[in-house]
Amino acid sequence: MTDTIDYGKMMHNAMRGLMADLLRKIAKDGSLPGEHHFFICFDTNHPGVDIADWLRDRYPEEMTIVIQHWFENLTVLDDRFSITLNFNDSPEPLVVPYDAIKTFVDPSVEFGLRFEEEEETYLEEVPESPMIMIEDEHEEIAEEKPKKEAEIVSLDSFRKE
Repeated sequence: MTDTIDYGKMMHNAMRGLMADLLRKIAKDGSLPGEHHFFICFDTNHPGVDIADWLRDRYPEEMTIVIQHWFENLTVLDDRFSITLNFNDSPEPLVVPYDAIKTFVDPSVEFGLRFEEEEETYLEEVPESPMIMIEDEHEEIAEEKPKKEAEIVSLDSFRKE
């Protein structure tokens, strides 16, 4: 037993559980309600990430996927999810462990989660909007206009300079 409570780890586990619950609901319903859509950025080198070689070549460190209008085969497990997304008219299956996820954002309601890689984590002061960010840097993620099919988006396009 340690002398301290690891609130950061507990918060990350709770937020990953929230993502899993949300994805289970979407898998059951087969679509996202209203204007909801998700930007999920993940570490492509994390153990358990399974993506096509051409995607790994193009995104050797991290990749952001958009789940919105077109997706298939969304399967949600306790430690990961799998989904098929359309990349330039080419359906590609992806497997993403929750531990590989760096950010999860639903810009339609200004909600976002950020997971830092360091052991020590903390919850920053909650902004006026319902966005919760777990981070050690002050960076905001900007909204982008919805698209008809899934697309790969560089995380840099969401960073404020």
